[in-house]
Amino acid sequence: MKKLPIAYQLYCVRDFMERDVDGTLQKVKELGFDGVEFAGFFGYSSADMKALLVKHGLKAISSHVPLQLIIANPEETIRYHKELGCEYIAVPYLTEEDRPGAPGFAKVLSIMYTFANQCKAAGITLLYHNHDFEFRKVSGIYGLDFIYQAIPSDLLQTEIDTCWVKFAGVDPITYLASYQGRAPIVHIKDFVSDNSGRTPYALIGLDDAPIDRSGFSYRPFGHGSQDPEGLVQAAIDAGAKWLVLEQDEPYGENPFEDAKLSMETFHRLGVK
Repeated sequence: MKKLPIAYQLYCVRDFMERDVDGTLQKVKELGFDGVEFAGFFGYSSADMKALLVKHGLKAISSHVPLQLIIANPEETIRYHKELGCEYIAVPYLTEEDRPGAPGFAKVLSIMYTFANQCKAAGITLLYHNHDFEFRKVSGIYGLDFIYQAIPSDLLQTEIDTCWVKFAGVDPITYLASYQGRAPIVHIKDFVSDNSGRTPYALIGLDDAPIDRSGFSYRPFGHGSQDPEGLVQAAIDAGAKWLVLEQDEPYGENPFEDAKLSMETFHRLGVK
């Protein structure tokens, strides 16, 4: 299997980052990660954060930036990430009123389109990171596909979260193939759930159907319901430049122990 660099989504260790950014980045490097994806900067300037990354031999590949922060100051957002050396900025989440099919969705698309152009001019690529709610249908297609059809690929690339694709009842391996050449970063995430393998909505495309996450639990990669080899190969086939490990909540004693187990899976597969 082709080797790929692997980054760690720092949201997984947000509590540790809050207390000790330097020490947390050191632990991430010791686990064997090549880079990091940020979810906040904990008051650090771009220069100071860059210095810590250099110190620990980590690359800032991307960053999750809430849409509200992008709206508030797009120029500063781009400046910070440019100085940090981030190639990508990702829109990580949409509030209920802004999601596909909701009243604010059209405005969100307009904001993302404008910001994507600003990013492109600065040499940064905008990504969109999905959850499960984007698999409700809008105009007969998944909301996620609607987003990617509305904003062209030279402006917006995918950051497919494979956990939420599968939770939504869609095969992440097949779904990644549909975005071949537009998937530079793929979120590798494992889980178990009573809903594993089927849609969390009562009927697909029914906008007002409730979401049921009963029995849901994040797991280290290779210790849940995903097909590890198939998933990584699908990411490679789709043209991924980076894999990002994400596990929102620890299953074991702490997130570093879970990350170690996940890295063992990457080593077993020969991707790392």
